[in-house]
Amino acid sequence: MKMHRLGDTGPEVSAIGLGCMGMSGMYGPSDRVESIATIHAALDAGINLLDTGDFYGMGHNEMLIGEALRGRRREDAVISVKFGALRGPDGAWAGYDSRPAAIRNFLAYTLTRLGVDYIDIYRPARLDPNVPIEETIGAMADLVKEGYIRHIGLSEVGAETIRRAAKVAPICDLQIEYSLISRGIEEKILPTCREFGIAITAYGVLSRGLISGHWQKGQGKSTGDFRAYSPRFQEGNIERNLELVEALRAVSEAKGVTVAQVAIAWVAAQGADILPLVGARRRDRLTEALGALDVALSAEDLAAIEAAVPRDAAAGGRYAEAMLAHMDSEK
Repeated sequence: MKMHRLGDTGPEVSAIGLGCMGMSGMYGPSDRVESIATIHAALDAGINLLDTGDFYGMGHNEMLIGEALRGRRREDAVISVKFGALRGPDGAWAGYDSRPAAIRNFLAYTLTRLGVDYIDIYRPARLDPNVPIEETIGAMADLVKEGYIRHIGLSEVGAETIRRAAKVAPICDLQIEYSLISRGIEEKILPTCREFGIAITAYGVLSRGLISGHWQKGQGKSTGDFRAYSPRFQEGNIERNLELVEALRAVSEAKGVTVAQVAIAWVAAQGADILPLVGARRRDRLTEALGALDVALSAEDLAAIEAAVPRDAAAGGRYAEAMLAHMDSEK
């Protein structure tokens, strides 16, 4: 497994990371035994970056990862945790809390659920509009000094917030959606990160399965599946988006690889400072994703991919408009 440093100040991480959110809901039911087996397979393959959030399954995801890591060396996993998203007992979203006192509280629960004594990368899930980013990062810098967290990350924030945060403490990476059909970071956010030596940890590289080559119209209707409400999966949009996937399939078949592998390889090809996160919930999907590391894209390949899936060609937003309106990265 190829390894590299995450940004100028971050830890050594594998060339691809495992996003664990889907193992605790959001995409419908998942299998606990297969989820743990997938985490084990990822670690055995050399993937060391495991990404989670304390609100994924209201703590379920952290406990699942903690169970998977039992009996393994703590240093074999680089654990990245998002905090601050508030949820009600019905699962509804209720905003964000990044006050210094709240951060310490969230972290205490996270350490217990994971069964570890430090977190490798800790990050606010979104910008709390009621708390200056300087206060949030300052509180996290104190936790670094105390040894409870090793590195500070950000998630879904815009260029100005990145600049303000980087003046308070070193930021190792920005976690943000980035894929062939979600390229909004390229204009301002990516250049700002590069200015400060901040890596991009790209989630949604397969756009929640939409551009995996496996998705079919009519899927994603099970209870609790985020895609049932996601604009790009709705009638009128899904047809156009699957046409893009078929165009991409022609490129992948010409190279003798899968659609998912081309989509992941494209993200990785955008820079050594961009690390794709794959949300595999099963070992077969993980194996396919790992194959993307062997896909070398030539200039001709990249041109063919751009022709198949032009920038801004996707129908529908990456989130509902009501959610995008509150995301700092969209401002």
